[in-house]
Amino acid sequence: MKKVLFLIACAGMFVYSCASQEKTMTKKKDDIQKVSDTIRIASDEVEHEIIIIEPGFSAWLQSYARPRDYYSQQFLQNKNIIYVTEWNARVLDPSRFDSNLYELQINYRSNIDYGYEVNYQLYYYFVFFQQKYKQKLAAFPARI
Repeated sequence: MKKVLFLIACAGMFVYSCASQEKTMTKKKDDIQKVSDTIRIASDEVEHEIIIIEPGFSAWLQSYARPRDYYSQQFLQNKNIIYVTEWNARVLDPSRFDSNLYELQINYRSNIDYGYEVNYQLYYYFVFFQQKYKQKLAAFPARI
């Protein structure tokens, strides 16, 4: 089973991709834990997880994000592909972009189904990030 770990940290966004691992999954529902400004979403059905550690993100998400299922998974995936592509380009060009914001590349593949919850969290992190740090990751404005 494949497991991808996204870690988004205070000084910017840190995202790590874990190697494939064999595990026995027994839970059917998404496991969501909130600890101060840490959000962990683990979806055993799709075998991926995202961890976001960013001051203020949890409160912002609860206050501003649209309800789940407002956007389709396809919409979220399409936006995430655009945002991840630009993010990774900025990581590779530290002379033009703040390396404190863009520290590590994101290993997000368009041919992998990460599930709705992972795409939802990642999309809204990108919206939050763009608003908080006054960044623009696409030609279109980030929309809540």
